[in-house]
Amino acid sequence: MSLLRRIFRRPDYTSEVTQFISELKAENPDLEAQQRSGRAIWWDKRLDRDQQQEWSQARVRQNPYVYGSSSTGEGAERAR
Repeated sequence: MSLLRRIFRRPDYTSEVTQFISELKAENPDLEAQQRSGRAIWWDKRLDRDQQQEWSQARVRQNPYVYGSSSTGEGAERAR
């Protein structure tokens, strides 16, 4: 084992965060299942590619500077 590994080796050390998570999991054994079900609600979805394409095509391009830079309306004279 190299000198650096021997210096920084801390086999008995666990951080406070790791201890907290271990205790939390011990108190709530179904916690990971709850996390998975919560993730499934919000993130694990199948995308409808047709709707996604329609959405991207329907998107209106925004001017780089929103206030007063449109070609119609107030500020059009100043922008020219």
